[in-house]
Amino acid sequence: MSAVAAAAAALIGVRFRLHGRDPAHGLDCVGLVAAATGRAAPTGYGWRSGDAAKAAAALDAQFQRTTDSPGAVLLLRAGPGQLHLAIRVGDGIVHADAGLRRVAWRPGAPPWPVLGCWKGEG
Repeated sequence: MSAVAAAAAALIGVRFRLHGRDPAHGLDCVGLVAAATGRAAPTGYGWRSGDAAKAAAALDAQFQRTTDSPGAVLLLRAGPGQLHLAIRVGDGIVHADAGLRRVAWRPGAPPWPVLGCWKGEG
């Protein structure tokens, strides 16, 4: 398992918190990616604007593009005008699930369209 996938898996169960950036207090999807990759959380990205190009540019500034593989950061379209981030693990994804109110593992393929993949490792 990649280091990023292992770090994401270790965060399963951390409570969900909108704009959360510290596992001790809660994480949202951006905080999860920052915690799992050890990088600063991007700002000014406009996830709720639905602007995938702007979000992709923020990810491009910190990560290298890759394929959908374990440890990859996935940019997903979770709904109309809503973007979401997840970490690919071998058998599914780890993401901050607002409905479950925690970081969760979801088996299999993501239920949302994948808009891009970035290498989470150095």
